[in-house]
Amino acid sequence: MHGVLRLIVTLDGEDVIDCEPILGYLHREAITVNAPEQLGNIQVPKRANYIKVIMLELSRIASHLLWLGPFMADIGAQTHFFYIFRERELIYDLFEAATERVERVGIIGGEEAINCGLSGPMLRASGIQWDLRKVDHYECYDEFDWEVQWQKEGDSLARYLVRISEMTESIKIIQLALEGIPGGPYENLEIHRFDRVKDTVWNEFDYRFFSKKPSPTFELSKQELYARVEAPKGELGIFLTGDKGVFPWRYKIRPPGFINLQILPQLVKRMKLADIMTIRGSIDIIMGEVDR
Repeated sequence: MHGVLRLIVTLDGEDVIDCEPILGYLHREAITVNAPEQLGNIQVPKRANYIKVIMLELSRIASHLLWLGPFMADIGAQTHFFYIFRERELIYDLFEAATERVERVGIIGGEEAINCGLSGPMLRASGIQWDLRKVDHYECYDEFDWEVQWQKEGDSLARYLVRISEMTESIKIIQLALEGIPGGPYENLEIHRFDRVKDTVWNEFDYRFFSKKPSPTFELSKQELYARVEAPKGELGIFLTGDKGVFPWRYKIRPPGFINLQILPQLVKRMKLADIMTIRGSIDIIMGEVDR
């Protein structure tokens, strides 16, 4: 990452116990299957026994595939090596489906999301159908047939589903744009440049080695301007104050990650310690935006 996010949390009622010294005499599989019966008078449902057996045998297959892959490679059967790891990943998919801990974790209501100034998938996963590509009608998004993706649950799973479905919509927009892209120039050839900055320091020899075409320079009128776009993580805004010069007198960036992160302390309350990384990951921050 671009930096380090330090979280100081207080545990209340969640104990972290080192079970290995207590149950060291039991094999790992024996713990999974027999520990409830051995540790107390606990009746395990028959369905649970069957599920345990299925998971244990899937784990055995995955373990043997992990050994078999390098073994096949060592004896010269490199082609089979990749097929073996493919089958192993299918088993891991089953494990992930059986243990996904994102549902009903880190819930944000719609009104709460609005009051906190959240945007992007963080907002749309809480039932708010707000997308600046639709609201501000910028660029040529109105010319394409696409829908705002949203969920109503407001949990980490909802934020995951919004991002997954948004990628599908993005592919649809790209395909439509490639089919209908017009010809002609891609820049305004009539743009006026400042005569007095024709020989600005950026045109000197020390800056020419970048081999990059310089952007056109134009006068920033004496006024305040705020422009925003629907960035992948939410609303990315730029605030400018012009002073009738080439460079702005005031320049401020409104990053979505910095705003979205402020709700993290509220989301992790009454959650499990292991849920913190899930919730933090569902916010999708960039350290360069939040390290302030």
